[in-house]
Amino acid sequence: MTGFVWRLLVAFALLAVTFNPTEWNYVHWVQENFTEQMPLAVLFGLLLFVGYIIYLRATLRSIGGFGMFMVLAIAAATVWVLYDYGLLTLRDTSQLVWLALGALALVLGIGLSWSHVRRRLSGQADMDDVDE
Repeated sequence: MTGFVWRLLVAFALLAVTFNPTEWNYVHWVQENFTEQMPLAVLFGLLLFVGYIIYLRATLRSIGGFGMFMVLAIAAATVWVLYDYGLLTLRDTSQLVWLALGALALVLGIGLSWSHVRRRLSGQADMDDVDE
């Protein structure tokens, strides 16, 4: 279980470092400093891009597009239930952004962890394609 939590936290950090409702994110920093620090902005952008490639490729290979949609649908239904029971208000736009980041991190965390979960549930290991 701790492996899943770490994967989820790294996915959330990747998303939050890229963009969040505060001024402490890559998108905001690049908008303010691109002309003065273009090489650093490109380097950080490429590092973030590599992180996204790792997470998205693993997620698409393990749960696919339909699985990604289902995890997002479950996250959206959970938000709906919390809102319907009055446990969550959706008036603050920054709260909505944080919820979206959490939902996307959940998709990426599950996608990166799904092979481990499936192996534990079924006892069968997944194998990568050998012709790559």
